[in-house]
Amino acid sequence: MNFRGIASLLAWLLFSVIAYSTLSPIDLRPHIGTWVHVERFGAFGLLGLLFTIGYPGRLPFVIMIVLGTAVGFELLQVLSMDRHARFEDLMVKLAGGICGIAAGCLLARWLRRINQNANYPG
Repeated sequence: MNFRGIASLLAWLLFSVIAYSTLSPIDLRPHIGTWVHVERFGAFGLLGLLFTIGYPGRLPFVIMIVLGTAVGFELLQVLSMDRHARFEDLMVKLAGGICGIAAGCLLARWLRRINQNANYPG
């Protein structure tokens, strides 16, 4: 399996962990012991990075899946008795996703530049 395939697999696994964490009862939600906003930002940042690496050249799909996940999962919390949808939480998730996608785009650009320079017979 290549690097993109691994990134894609990890992205979908993280997607499922985020789904569980967001939609499970509050007492079953896993946490790493930091501020909740740091967890949210980091999870969606990593999700954006992994999807961008796993699906190069498919930026509209990546944006739709990462930002759509943030909005959709936050809205689904309205259906839960012990969870709540908050605009502040959504903004943190969206900011993390956007930063992760941007980091993935910058990484891809940087790797292309390194590859071009390595192939330059200068």
